[in-house]
Amino acid sequence: MFRIEDVEHGYDDRMVLRGISVELTERRIAVIGANGSGKSTFARLLNGLLVPTRGRVLVDGLDTRSEGRAVRRKVGFVFQDPDVQIVMPTVAEDIAFGLKHRGLSKKDIAARVAEVLAEHGLASLSERPAHLLSGGEKQRLAIAAVLALEPECVVFDEPTTMLDLRNKRRTTEVIRNLAEQVVVVSHDLDLLSDFDRVLVFDEGRIVADAPPSEAVAAYLDLMAPC
Repeated sequence: MFRIEDVEHGYDDRMVLRGISVELTERRIAVIGANGSGKSTFARLLNGLLVPTRGRVLVDGLDTRSEGRAVRRKVGFVFQDPDVQIVMPTVAEDIAFGLKHRGLSKKDIAARVAEVLAEHGLASLSERPAHLLSGGEKQRLAIAAVLALEPECVVFDEPTTMLDLRNKRRTTEVIRNLAEQVVVVSHDLDLLSDFDRVLVFDEGRIVADAPPSEAVAAYLDLMAPC
């Protein structure tokens, strides 16, 4: 689905990604690496939240630089901090927000919102102020709002970092059960055990690309004290 061609990306005079060329076709892909290794920047390139300083990112042949809107219909993005994503006053309104830009009737939007609320255990919270939800509930809402739009792929940036153990397990289960292609940036190595492929980033480059056990071993070796 993704084709990344000779991509570089920088902020001001600091280069964050260097010479990234890779195709991502597997259903479950993880991205790991130390803080500052470029993995979150890489994730944001996948749905056009960022466009590369150099090179191209193609999603089913669509260039994120010129066809960003079409790319974002295909690729949903779940941020580490759900407060960044939640934009409407109530739970139901937040899920409906993205649907209103899809040309659906009010009846169809209401039906889809009800379906998604029930699917994610949020039906009893539908009229609750979103900003009063617990951290775990906010994460469930952020994921539900993205999935309501029925993307073909969902990119998760550190989805379990801000969660307690119970909500971490719940979020992990949601990700494992998704039929969509998923790309997950994570420090949580336990989350990756049944993934198809893991990319390891270091200093803006992919330094390992392998099944989970091999990639995690390479990462742990990379992180070992000198």
